[in-house]
Amino acid sequence: MFGVTRLLDVDSGDRERILAAVRSVAERSGAPRWVVQPTDQGSRNGGDVLVHLRFADENSWCSVEPELIRVLADPAVTRVIGATYEGQSTRRDSSGTVYRALLLRVSPGTPADAVARFEAELLSMPRYVDTILAWQLSRVIAAEGSTAWTHVFEQEFTDVDGLMGPYLMHPIHWAVVDRWFDPECTDVIVRDRVSHSFCLHPTPVLD
Repeated sequence: MFGVTRLLDVDSGDRERILAAVRSVAERSGAPRWVVQPTDQGSRNGGDVLVHLRFADENSWCSVEPELIRVLADPAVTRVIGATYEGQSTRRDSSGTVYRALLLRVSPGTPADAVARFEAELLSMPRYVDTILAWQLSRVIAAEGSTAWTHVFEQEFTDVDGLMGPYLMHPIHWAVVDRWFDPECTDVIVRDRVSHSFCLHPTPVLD
């Protein structure tokens, strides 16, 4: 599947109008699955609106992209960050209520074997955290905004508590995976600020 994620900063008085405009684009896009939702207040550097579209291929996205660009050029949209990417998701349950996207940038020049270990450890997390019901880790094809994102890690969670508690507080997170992000650790490869964005979405997003 070909994924498109955009995180929007929007003037507070115009958010409902922008949400409606972007949803209208998504509805006409032909994307089999899509999300256009306000972000949860627990998001960090995650924008006010989370937009995610999933297409069968890149050509399907290219036919929609100009219309979305026109909508996001609205002066009420003060910042847009995001990425496009390809990937295959894994699912073990379809009862999730939260969709989350983590955008990150691995530092240039990181050895390929270190990147492979990092990716493997991210993908190991669902084995330990049963509140993750679906997931996908993708390498970015094209980044949007001032940060050259290299990866997008998507998950569906049981609920907000399943993300903020069992996931973020699990030892696999803070004792294993966090070392790749910790500037005081010699293994650090993610030095830029990440984008942690999530929203309520009661139907499956990942295939």
